[in-house]
Amino acid sequence: MPEDAPSDRLVLDAMLGKLATYLRMCGYDTAYALDRDAEADDNLLALAADEDRLLITRDTDLAARTPESVLLSEREIDGQLRELADAGFRLSLTPEPAHCGICNGPVEEVDPMEPTPEYAPSASDEPVWRCTDCGQHFWKGSHWTSVKTTLEDL
Repeated sequence: MPEDAPSDRLVLDAMLGKLATYLRMCGYDTAYALDRDAEADDNLLALAADEDRLLITRDTDLAARTPESVLLSEREIDGQLRELADAGFRLSLTPEPAHCGICNGPVEEVDPMEPTPEYAPSASDEPVWRCTDCGQHFWKGSHWTSVKTTLEDL
């Protein structure tokens, strides 16, 4: 990543849960306040500092307290994504998932011979990934296509 590019290690405030999922699908290491028990401003600032994460927030007071932050004004996901694109963030899906969309944990590809849960397709039929932290399974299904379309329409 170029030196002047936005960080790939992010922390998002409690108002940006849906955005966290999108950014994880784009390959960003994205901590989310509610996942990390950091809803209080001081806890969120400590998390950002301790883990060297760029804060993304909709809270003007919080952004003012944090020199390394991105302040978003839009409420809807499309507007938030546009604001980030304008700020220089790369917003496209990674060829393979790197972070769990649920918990941000690392993901690994499931062996084609390994069984998958009922909600997931067979890994012998298409690539499937599993979060090593929470066990959630992912594949490039309709949600992947919907996010890809949203990002391409920016």
